[in-house]
Amino acid sequence: MNKLGIFMNFWEKNWDADHKKYIRKAAEIGFDVLEFQAQPLLEMSDDHIRSLRREADACGIELTYSLGLDRNYDVSSLDETVRTGGVKYLQNIIRKMEVGGGTLLSGVSYAGWGVPEGTFDSKKPYWDQSVKSMKEIIKVAEECGVTYCVEAVNRFETALINTAKEALAYIEEIDSKNIGVLLDTYHMNIEEDNIGDAIRLVGADRLKSFHTGENNRRAPGRGHLDWDEIFGALADIGYKGRIVSEPFIMQGGEVGRDIHVYRDLIENPCEETIDAEARYLLNFEREMLKKHGMA
Repeated sequence: MNKLGIFMNFWEKNWDADHKKYIRKAAEIGFDVLEFQAQPLLEMSDDHIRSLRREADACGIELTYSLGLDRNYDVSSLDETVRTGGVKYLQNIIRKMEVGGGTLLSGVSYAGWGVPEGTFDSKKPYWDQSVKSMKEIIKVAEECGVTYCVEAVNRFETALINTAKEALAYIEEIDSKNIGVLLDTYHMNIEEDNIGDAIRLVGADRLKSFHTGENNRRAPGRGHLDWDEIFGALADIGYKGRIVSEPFIMQGGEVGRDIHVYRDLIENPCEETIDAEARYLLNFEREMLKKHGMA
């Protein structure tokens, strides 16, 4: 069965938190993977990162990482100082991941998270800068054994890579065994003509991880997405990789601000309620895997 995971900020309103607590919680609920923001790694000592790895190993949890790249480190910037600073920033994150045995980085990791100000008549200048940056970054990923996933996200979160087709075009220019595509159902619901076709276009070899979330950013099954289409397409391509759910359900804090959640999306979002929702989510995805012959 595919490994099933959860993003730590399902529970937390700020990007950094008590990672060990959520390693233990993910294991207790029954997940295989815990994903969290990669940026806090830069503030951690190597000893602390190793202690997270030991805790995760003891709990049978794999740690994966994602990020929304700070605009101050925009590797697609036309300003060479900003671009080269971003390259070094991402290379340092990858090196910190290696300390803790991390092997997967995803997210808006190819441009600053957000859309440019003013008019935007062509992606090409920014695309070319990003590709130039990524060819430098991917060398460190290869050295550290990290797979760098390019995530196609919606038009309100990036102007560079919005669709599966664009993500494929990007990784083909990089031409490395350590780069791949991450698709996210929330973003595909906005940008793709057909979610199943987008999954089949990427295929199992290039789809290195998969995020689930509803059209409304709630847990899968709490909105109107066609999960039979989604899991049917994953079955069609023989996808065996990780499936990590990334709901954001609470207003407030850094997460509510950055994700633009301006109302609580479940009633009484206390820890107990969110734990119950996480159990529902995990059971929903396990049943979908069984239904489509993936378990």
